[in-house]
Amino acid sequence: MPKKKKKAQTVKQQATLQASNTQIIAGLVLLAALAAIVWIVWPKPSKIKRYDAPPPMTIDTNKEYYATVKMKKGGEFIIQLYPDKAPITVNNFVFLAREGYFDGTTFHRVLEDFVAQGGDPTGTGSGGPGYQFPNEDSDLTFDKAGVVAMANAGRDTNGSQFFITFGPAPQLNGGYTIFGQVIEGMEVVNGLTRRDPQQNPNYPGDAIQSITITEK
Repeated sequence: MPKKKKKAQTVKQQATLQASNTQIIAGLVLLAALAAIVWIVWPKPSKIKRYDAPPPMTIDTNKEYYATVKMKKGGEFIIQLYPDKAPITVNNFVFLAREGYFDGTTFHRVLEDFVAQGGDPTGTGSGGPGYQFPNEDSDLTFDKAGVVAMANAGRDTNGSQFFITFGPAPQLNGGYTIFGQVIEGMEVVNGLTRRDPQQNPNYPGDAIQSITITEK
């Protein structure tokens, strides 16, 4: 009799172990599925493009340029560019947009009542096209919402990152090149997901699907 009892206990232990193993395997499968879903939905720009130098001047400063920014989550807004005020900067923005450089990039830094910043292919705030170009000063100021300007790490370190103001920001005057103004779809800009990189968010910023340049 004792042997039969011991055998029954062994069978029970094996059954418990098999059930535990099944639960572990199911958990691992679930984690793998979740990881695959995150990989699919997380915005990923195409292969990051790098350039050796700023683009040659190709725009006509006597013409009007508009940039239509289409968001992946829906909605779009239009930026009127200022080639007469910031020709180097507008030329750079037009070049990168036509290259598809901004496609898939996100607004990685969106701070309430301040700015929405994007144009970084790495989504970290430290990426760029591989070159830098100087600031362009003008009589334009950060006096309203929708002002579009270059982000930088100090004067004359402009690359691809830009920002849009949510309201007046006079503290920025003199430090950044203003090269455009949102003239349509500011409600789309206002609806961008807030995201502060310093808070180590576990979600990406809203992604740009495309930027189309119109010349008149």
